[in-house]
Amino acid sequence: MLQMEEAIEILQEQVTAIRETEQIPLLEAVGRILAQEGRAGLDQPPFPRSPLDGYAVRGQDTEGAGKENPKLLQVIGKIYAGEAFSGRVGENQAVRLMTGAPIPDGADTVIRQENSDYGEDQVQIYQSSKPYQNYCYQGEDYQAGAVLLKQGQVMDGAAVSVAASMGLQEVSVYRKPRIAVISTGDELTEPGIPLKAGKIYDSNLYLICGRLAELGATPVYSCHWDDEPEGLAEEIRKLAGKTDLIVTTGGVSVGEKDIMHEVIRLLAARQLFWRVNVKPGAPTLAAVYEGTLIICLSGNPFAAAANFELLVRPVMGKLTGDKRWMVKKIRARLETDYSKPKGSRRFLRGYAEDGKVWLAAGNHASGALSSLVGSNCLVEILPDQAGARKEEEVWVYLL
Repeated sequence: MLQMEEAIEILQEQVTAIRETEQIPLLEAVGRILAQEGRAGLDQPPFPRSPLDGYAVRGQDTEGAGKENPKLLQVIGKIYAGEAFSGRVGENQAVRLMTGAPIPDGADTVIRQENSDYGEDQVQIYQSSKPYQNYCYQGEDYQAGAVLLKQGQVMDGAAVSVAASMGLQEVSVYRKPRIAVISTGDELTEPGIPLKAGKIYDSNLYLICGRLAELGATPVYSCHWDDEPEGLAEEIRKLAGKTDLIVTTGGVSVGEKDIMHEVIRLLAARQLFWRVNVKPGAPTLAAVYEGTLIICLSGNPFAAAANFELLVRPVMGKLTGDKRWMVKKIRARLETDYSKPKGSRRFLRGYAEDGKVWLAAGNHASGALSSLVGSNCLVEILPDQAGARKEEEVWVYLL
């Protein structure tokens, strides 16, 4: 039986990072991975500009200015943000301007309007200002040729803003991963349909699709399939050439209706492994068909949830080149006792905060689902541990 780390390594070896790119509008780029560096084609700001509302002047003309000894300057124009001024500020002259407006030639500082009498044709200046004291230089933020966005980085709001400041309308990003999700089992019923005797609602399809979407990869295909291996094998044949990864739930144990073993045989797929030394979800199956990785998770809801986090997410990290997929592992102090006989490596639902972790209240069985709500981590109990005591440090996998 494989250790979890061995299984992760085997799975990651089967996928290569997506390199196909697409050009998309800037406002659609948030959360996407940039496919090429962003290099500035201009200075920002592209001209010296005023940091405040006031008067553009020569600093030397304000020397000694004060409330009792104002300097009187001739106002030769007015500039609003977005406008330009073709003249030049000379001796004892000023240009009225607003925040963001270009500082005209000849001026080397801006007097705050509150330090003046707000004159229109002539203005009294009540405070001196040294040259370049209130002055935003051309290229103060960045200069033409500077690399502002790195290939492979996640485009967040700040990155999109910087791209916009560079004048970019579109950016090149790597295409999104194409993931198919299939839940299996005769016992499953689509939510909204009245349950018949012996049936339960299909939560696993929504669990895996929802988690993928939550992490930024909405599946391109999802469906439920009854325990009918021939039809499912044919469906996977159709999907293999169109998807990067196929994730299934159910049918991986040793019962008569555990069909995924038969599906893999019918496909003549290359089986990578079956069974991983973790609880819950030990009977995880993995195979490759026509270059597409297939990961078959347990049908038990928490087993499917846990191994999605532990095994599928590292594959998505390799596939997308996005580090956000990788589960962060930290040490935390346990605030809840847990007793269980020694055995397999076990993962429990928990809530971690400020270096502490609490086990989720409620049922921790692999078939229990409700205690997942509010959990933000998996708590690891090592195989040589007979449970864990309050105050012990444990490994925690943040979700």
